[in-house]
Amino acid sequence: MFRLAGAGPPGPGRHVRVRRVGALGALGAVLGVVLIAALALVTLGLASLFMRRRQGKATRAGAGATPGAGAAPPPGAAPGADDGATSAAGTAKRERSYAEVVEAWPIALLVGLSLGGALGAAFPVPAEAKLLVPMDQVQTDHLKAYGLTYWALARGQKAEWLLNYRGGSFLLQDDAETQREANVRGVTVEPMSGAAEAAMRATLADENMEAVVLEKAPRVAVYIPPNTPPWDDAVTLALKYAEIPYATVWDEEVLRGELPRYDWLHLHHEDFTGQHGKFYVAYHTFPWYQEEERVQKAMAAKLGFARVTQLKAAVAMAIKDYVARGGFMFGMCSATDTYDIALAAAGLDIAGEVYDGDPADPLANRKLDYSRTLAFRDFRVDLDPFLYRFSDIDVTQEANLRGPNSAFTLFDFSAKNDPVPSMLVQDHVNAVPEFLGQNTGFRRRFLKSGVLVLGEVEGTDELKYLHGRFGRGTFTFLGGHDPEDYQHMVGDPPTDLTKYKHSPGYRLILNNVLSPAAAKKTQRT
Repeated sequence: MFRLAGAGPPGPGRHVRVRRVGALGALGAVLGVVLIAALALVTLGLASLFMRRRQGKATRAGAGATPGAGAAPPPGAAPGADDGATSAAGTAKRERSYAEVVEAWPIALLVGLSLGGALGAAFPVPAEAKLLVPMDQVQTDHLKAYGLTYWALARGQKAEWLLNYRGGSFLLQDDAETQREANVRGVTVEPMSGAAEAAMRATLADENMEAVVLEKAPRVAVYIPPNTPPWDDAVTLALKYAEIPYATVWDEEVLRGELPRYDWLHLHHEDFTGQHGKFYVAYHTFPWYQEEERVQKAMAAKLGFARVTQLKAAVAMAIKDYVARGGFMFGMCSATDTYDIALAAAGLDIAGEVYDGDPADPLANRKLDYSRTLAFRDFRVDLDPFLYRFSDIDVTQEANLRGPNSAFTLFDFSAKNDPVPSMLVQDHVNAVPEFLGQNTGFRRRFLKSGVLVLGEVEGTDELKYLHGRFGRGTFTFLGGHDPEDYQHMVGDPPTDLTKYKHSPGYRLILNNVLSPAAAKKTQRT
C-alpha cells in the first residue's frame, strides 16, 4: 500500500543541505593547493629553461654568420653605430623571450592542475569516518538508539537520519566518546569508511531514500497533571527508557505562555472535555478518581474559571496557538479526539450533571464549530455522562471485536519529496500490532481534508495514525494507549520496556520526538 508523491526537482522552500568536509577533508584540500602550486612552479621552470636554451641556439647562429653578408653602413655613419644596433637587437630578443615565458604561465598552471587532479584521483584523501546506527533487525536496542542520537545532538554535533535505509538508520560522527556511549547504552553501531559512505549515498540517490540532517536536540515537554493517575503513559515510558530529557507542564504553565520554550509537546492521556475521562460509573468512589476531580477543580478556580470544561477549552486553544506558531504537538489515546471536541465545543455545555453540576445542552451537537478543529469534522459528541465514549470518532468497540491478533499498516511516502511523514513512519516492520485505548482509532469519514493518514487497519474504517499541519507547526495523533499492552487497564503496572527493546509501536513515538531536530522542508504529499 503506497501513498507516494511524484518525483520532481526541488521546489521553492526546500533546503539544500551542505555537508562539511571535516578535519581530514580540510587538510586534504590544503595539501592539494600546495601540490598544485608546486607543480605549477616546476612546469614554469621547465618552460623557462626551454626558452633559455632556445635563445642560446639563436645567439650562436647569429655569431656564426659570414662577414660582409650584411648590408654596409650608410655613408657618414658614426663608428660603432652597428654595435648599438646589434645591442638593441639583443635586448629585443631578451624581451621577447621574457614575454614568451610569461605567456607560458597559463599553460603551466593548466598542466599543474591536471597533474594535481590525476594525483588526487589516484591517491584520494580519506573522508571523515562515521558511525552508522543501524535500525534494521541487527540493532540490539532500537529504542535506546534514538536516545544515543539525541545525546549526540545535545553535544552540539549534527547527525543524519537515513530515511528508508536499513529501517531508518542514523549516521553519527565517529569518536571515542560516541562509541563508548553506544556501548554503555547497549546500542549497535557500525564504523563506516569513506568508501562505504559513498556507496551508501549512491544507494540513497537511486532508491526511495533520503538523508535528512538533524541539527539540534529538540526541547521536549509533556503536558501532564501533578497527581498520579493509576495508569502509565507510553510517551514518558519511552522518553525515560531512551534517556531523553523532558520537562513537565500543565494548565498553569500553558496559560502563562510557557509552551514556546519547547519544540515538541506531548499531551498525556488528558480528557480535554473536562469530564474526568468519563470514569464516573466505574470509579467515582475510588480515591484516585476523587483526587483527580479535586485537583482539576482547584486548578480551574485558581486560574479564574468557573468550570473545568471552560479551563480545558482555554488550554486547548492555547495549545493550538502553540502549534500555529511552529510547535510540534503529539497526542495519544483520549488526548486525540477530546482535543478536537474541546475546540469545537468551546463555549458550549457538553458535560453531564455529575461532572459540572448541571445537565449538558441537549442541542450542543447542532452548535459544534468544526472550523476550529485540527483533524476531525462532522462528528457527534456523546452527551450521555454514563457512556464510556466521547464521540463517534472512536472505533474502540469495533477494534475490540477484532481481537488482539490484528495489526495496522504504515503508509509509504516519497522520502525525497515528503521527508516529514517519511520520518514519522520509519520502522523495521511495516505492520504494527494493534493496541486498544480510550480512543483506539479514528473513523475515516470524519477526517478533514489535508490530514495525512500514516497508518490504518486495512479493510476497516479505522485510521490509527494521523499527521497534519496547522500554521507553521504540526500535529500527530496515534490511537491507543500502550503499544506493548493490547488492553491496558486502570491499575495495571507500567510496561517494562527492557522486555520490548525492538517495539515497532514505541518506535513511532520516538520518531515523533526526534522529528523537530530535522531542518524543515516543504511537504508535498
